[in-house]
Amino acid sequence: MKILLLCNKPPYPASEGGPMAMNSIVTGLLEAGHQVKIMAINSEKFNVKESDIPDDYKHKTGIELIDIDLRVRSLKAFINLFTKKSYHVERFISDDFKERLAEVLAKGQFDVVQLEMLYMAPYVETIREHSKAMIVLRAHNVEHKIWERIAKETKFFLKRWYINHLAKTLKEYELNALETVDGIAAITRKDAAFFRKYCSKPIVDIPYGVYPEEFTPKYEIEGKPKFYHIGSMNWMPNEEGIRWFIEEVMPKTVEKAPDFVYHLAGRNMPEWLTNLNDPHIDVIGEVPDAKAFVANHDVAIVPLLSGSGIRIKIIESMAMGKTVITTRVGAEGILYDEEVNLIIAENKAKMVEAIRAINENPQTAVEIGKAARKLVEETYDNRKIIARLLMFYEQIKPSSKITFM
Repeated sequence: MKILLLCNKPPYPASEGGPMAMNSIVTGLLEAGHQVKIMAINSEKFNVKESDIPDDYKHKTGIELIDIDLRVRSLKAFINLFTKKSYHVERFISDDFKERLAEVLAKGQFDVVQLEMLYMAPYVETIREHSKAMIVLRAHNVEHKIWERIAKETKFFLKRWYINHLAKTLKEYELNALETVDGIAAITRKDAAFFRKYCSKPIVDIPYGVYPEEFTPKYEIEGKPKFYHIGSMNWMPNEEGIRWFIEEVMPKTVEKAPDFVYHLAGRNMPEWLTNLNDPHIDVIGEVPDAKAFVANHDVAIVPLLSGSGIRIKIIESMAMGKTVITTRVGAEGILYDEEVNLIIAENKAKMVEAIRAINENPQTAVEIGKAARKLVEETYDNRKIIARLLMFYEQIKPSSKITFM
């Protein structure tokens, strides 16, 4: 098949959640023998130089980066209050992208155009005009639910009111967009079930996949466990969760485990975090090798209060044989057995107790880490996931539209 992926950010380098999810699809489809072409938005928030992309990757994917300014403009955001349009989505609409997309579609016939995330849905009309390809929306999240949860946790009235407005307009756009595509590949079963309530189109759940052999598990814990978090901090739910953990959970945790240290790695650490002077918080920032960082630590704490979709860094920590302590929101989309391959700590008290228990009995983390690795091997192997995606393409194709290589 020939598949065109439209991405809201470059899938290379795969250094944070969205690009990692996109790149797993790219590598899986290529490995399965299909042709892949990538068109990606390149913004100031996630900016990639074409010269930094390996020649082999460029050759295999024909990746093109189209610059779009996604910065929030106060005047445009204010004017948007008086419309029913989603300001989140409007920022991703570009005449340059439309024109280049039309040119690409005119030059080559594609079997599938896959929209990586809702924010590429504004280009459906251009695709329909210039191609007969099936259009699949790869829904990484139920986008409006992220903002509904953030609004719920926001204390300042005016800010909460504005975020609720953003969530409302985004929800309306999201639900309408579902009917404009030919099929929806949600990243979790829960998200797929939500979409089925509002959409008549075929829907499947296609989770994030890894190649287990690329992750060498390390189960042994030397001395006291090292607790960590790795994730990009320019994703609002990550920053929100870390702030809650530091302000609400840390004081009681340190009372129960005076030797506790929380090691934080990831891109775009905010100033309030880097300026902390706390012996129990080790702010490392971006690391050159995420796998090496995880291998040198023992227990992941992922204190998410909002968000949707699947937490890729949790899957990768589990692939490395690590115990993960997270909330039910953080565990959404993962087919876990509680206390067997994942620890759920739904509130402050449970999280403090989970940390204390593992700190005092590290062998518990070893056993949970082994079960976590087994789950990844059985459920999140990318080869199995790509096979499921290809079956979905077959399910939704009109007769004789797709030509296999």
